[in-house]
Amino acid sequence: VQLQASGGGLVQAGGSLRLSCATSGRTFSSYAMGWFRQAPGKEREFVAAISRNGGSTYYADSVKGRFTISRDNAQNTVYLQMNSLKPEDTAVYYCAAPNRLLGSNSYYTRRDQYDFWGQGTQVTVSS
Repeated sequence: VQLQASGGGLVQAGGSLRLSCATSGRTFSSYAMGWFRQAPGKEREFVAAISRNGGSTYYADSVKGRFTISRDNAQNTVYLQMNSLKPEDTAVYYCAAPNRLLGSNSYYTRRDQYDFWGQGTQVTVSS
């Protein structure tokens, strides 16, 4: 399973970015997906998750109301739309996929529940 994240960059506070994660190597629509981030000197933390059918999503409190996770199963891609960005959102963002199947509306939220990781894309928010 390969995951390729893209879309990061430098943006001013209050701005927006859209991250993409293209996947290959298995049936994308069969698995939930997630986004995590890691800031310098900090542990990797959960950001958002989406069920395999896209019908259920879950967000960390720190991004709720500002970020939106979505997926296009025809394109084997998961997205993270980030609005109203803050300097504290600065981090390397990683997409992740589990190796276990879940129900149609279920997802994982813990780092140890994910088995495959993209290479990460840097997001820097200036004040």
